[in-house]
Amino acid sequence: MNQRILILVFLVVLSISGCKSKKRTVATKKKNTTEKVIIPAKEEKTEKLPDIKEIPKKASYAEVVAIYIENYSQIAMDEMVEFGIPASITIAQGILESGAGRADLTMRSNNHFGIKCHKGWNGERVYHDDDELQECFRKYKDPRNSFRDHSLFLTQRSRYKNLFDLRIDDYKGWAKGLRKAGYATDPKYPNKLIDIIERYELNKFDESVLKLSKRKNRKEKNRDESYTVKKGDTLYSISKRFNISVEDLKKMNKLNSNTIEIGQTLLVSAE
Repeated sequence: MNQRILILVFLVVLSISGCKSKKRTVATKKKNTTEKVIIPAKEEKTEKLPDIKEIPKKASYAEVVAIYIENYSQIAMDEMVEFGIPASITIAQGILESGAGRADLTMRSNNHFGIKCHKGWNGERVYHDDDELQECFRKYKDPRNSFRDHSLFLTQRSRYKNLFDLRIDDYKGWAKGLRKAGYATDPKYPNKLIDIIERYELNKFDESVLKLSKRKNRKEKNRDESYTVKKGDTLYSISKRFNISVEDLKKMNKLNSNTIEIGQTLLVSAE
């Protein structure tokens, strides 16, 4: 009798320990799985491009390029002002990479510069045969976002930093530097860009930006060279502000005394 009881107790204990073991096994199989979701990148909020001309179906290549330049030259100049990338280079790259806006990739994605997805791109994408089959390229809602992303692409990657040591109107240096930094694998890439720039005289857009910049700097310099007397000013306080002596102030402004009046304009730079 005692033997039967012992056997029964042994079977119960064995059953309980087996259940616990199964529970532990099930628990280890539970894993937290996360669905991979592509989150669209925040693109610049832009209005529709003004006066974008449609390309006629029977247009010659020269006409297509002329329309492309007309459509996007101002954007390239704006990017030059803000990021220091020659407008001529931006336009030439756009023409070359996008087939002047008619390439299949550009038509499907508004990608004018052939920029691939690369690590960290969370925006929309399209797939296109390039160096390899079905490579991932960035897609934009608006062409201007492509131009802005091109500027960010060059300014935010260390491999392109040497380009910004070049003169901003040195389009030949920029063309060669882009190839050297790895923007394109084609060994003829620099010559192609230079040929486009010179054929269509794209460097004139660089010159326009530089002329505007010089005018702006000249106005700012002229404004800094003079000072309008305000209430409470004295020759001494003005001389301290502009780091010149009272005597020099008097000489520059042909003053015979230390008397000045509110609203009076004084020269404060000898240059």
